[in-house]
Amino acid sequence: MLPIDKIESLAARYEEIEALLCLPEVVSNPDKLRELTTERADLQELVQTFARYRDVTQQLEGNEELLADPELAELAQAEIPELEAEIEELEGKLKLLLLPKDPNDDRDTILEIRSAAGGEEAALFAADLFRMYGRYAETQGWTIEVTSISHASAGGIKEVIAVVKGDHVYSRLRFEGGVHRVQRVPVTESQGRIHTSTASVAVLPEATEVDIEIDEKDLKISKTSASGAGGQHVNRTYSAINLTHIPTGIQIRSEEQRSQHQNLARAMQILRAKLMDIAQQEQDQAIGDERRSMVGSGDRSEKIRTYNYRENRVTDHRIQLTLHKLDSIIEGDLDELVGTLRAHHQAALLEQQSKDTF
Repeated sequence: MLPIDKIESLAARYEEIEALLCLPEVVSNPDKLRELTTERADLQELVQTFARYRDVTQQLEGNEELLADPELAELAQAEIPELEAEIEELEGKLKLLLLPKDPNDDRDTILEIRSAAGGEEAALFAADLFRMYGRYAETQGWTIEVTSISHASAGGIKEVIAVVKGDHVYSRLRFEGGVHRVQRVPVTESQGRIHTSTASVAVLPEATEVDIEIDEKDLKISKTSASGAGGQHVNRTYSAINLTHIPTGIQIRSEEQRSQHQNLARAMQILRAKLMDIAQQEQDQAIGDERRSMVGSGDRSEKIRTYNYRENRVTDHRIQLTLHKLDSIIEGDLDELVGTLRAHHQAALLEQQSKDTF
């Protein structure tokens, strides 16, 4: 059953915001204007869906009344199943829209990819994953800014850290964190044998100074020359930053920005995200297994997905989803994977919400 009173209260708040946005004192206050505009955007889909729900419900009631009219009963009866199906669909959508919003969903995101087991083949796979996410980002209108990258000798990537910016980045990439496994014949394999290699992916929401406060006494900062690949990337000044957070031992290198100041700012940005991730994991562990999402804990030691090239198959082990279109997925076609993972996550939240209600 829908919490109609709650939805009507939110719809009333939406109307209130609409009126407030017309006031001169709000229009002339950028911070207040931004705050109210964001709140309105968050409520808009819920309000529009609820308006449609009320319209269809009224249509259904009208049709049920017409059943008593011999001349209109047949026509009214024919429309009822369609109206009932739409009401059921709208109820499901409203329940999803009422779920508590993750405060991290709209944040920019730190993406880390590291080659793991498998030597050079693992490094090549890590490069494939980075290219896959890069092409997916293009389809979403996002931008990717590389913070640091370590290349392998055969053209792969040992490690890459990047910031992904755009709309709803974290909400779409959040379930990509974990160990990704590839099964394929390496280009260096003369016998045609399939090798198994792995790469780890970390997806961390960007944290602000308000989220995470860092004591300067806990930092060790050293400045080095950037390890450019030549040409315009040759950097003869000491602009790269190596940052160590002493209490946790976290080490970060930032070298892709133009100046020391920019590299330090980017390194601090990544450090805050890592520290917030540690705090979140501790909180999740305290909550316990019962309240975790169906798509897994997100632990980076957890094998989440297998890419089998011979069978053109991708299998996500958390939700038992198998897709036979690896060729398009590795080229950035992640919509079906991402959409299914988000749907499972939402279903788990709805189930938990139902348990908490009763």
